[in-house]
Amino acid sequence: MAGTPTTGDLLRVPAGVVDLSAVATDATPGFGHGKSAGRAALAELGEELADLQERLFAEGRSGGSRRVLLVLQGMDTSGKGGTLRRTVGLVDPQGVRITSFKAPTEEERAHDFLWRIERALPGAGYLGVFDRSHYEDVLIARVRGLAPAEELERRYDAIIDFERRLVESGTTLVKVMLHISADEQKERLLARLDDPAKHWKFNPGDIDERAHWPAYREAYEIALERTSTEAAPWYVVPADRKWYRDLAVGRLLLEALRGLDPQWPAADFDVTHERARLTGEEPVA
Repeated sequence: MAGTPTTGDLLRVPAGVVDLSAVATDATPGFGHGKSAGRAALAELGEELADLQERLFAEGRSGGSRRVLLVLQGMDTSGKGGTLRRTVGLVDPQGVRITSFKAPTEEERAHDFLWRIERALPGAGYLGVFDRSHYEDVLIARVRGLAPAEELERRYDAIIDFERRLVESGTTLVKVMLHISADEQKERLLARLDDPAKHWKFNPGDIDERAHWPAYREAYEIALERTSTEAAPWYVVPADRKWYRDLAVGRLLLEALRGLDPQWPAADFDVTHERARLTGEEPVA
């Protein structure tokens, strides 16, 4: 008898043509309760999530090479920052490395698009987070015509090869698209305009980008189709309900860490001897 599907099973992008319009942005796959229960469920993940992340960090400090990289993509206001605060914020920050990718600098434009990504990869034992990522170079580049078609094709292939090498070298990739509706984005942008405490978050350019919503959806569909692989699959997380978004990403991270099953490193010293030195007692024979 088959077991209960995991969050990864429910949210993983299937092989074949991707149609984001068929994925409800307010759905809650795998969770049949409401907001309060969802928030409580996320809090309940915290202890195990933090324990596994600390074990991974300790493993990395002791010669291990494994690491986890969470890639967050989504339209503006889809909640990348909120996800970081409420989900990644459950673990010890000393073992986390967050990189937020903005428009490339002049130096970065002088190199291949993956150059700045390589430089930001997390070290052994870390939980790395990319707030936006190398996928911007096949998303906004396609929508805004910043690269010719043949270059976009090269980039898809380069991404697949790059991620394959990451996985082979010990990186577990958790690639998440936060799937928000245009209506929900409008409400979130209005909320920023209506609250002076949120004006700093508002970018007038976000309204300009809304005019390209169908093109962005198509760009995402193509990227998901082309780069969701067995080694580095994509997960589409419905993001209209913030509480579900956070819970789903938390569960995906927990499943990834459980799959790694990191263990506390064995002591590389004589524990009995060091205890005797500390207490002044003779070790028991």
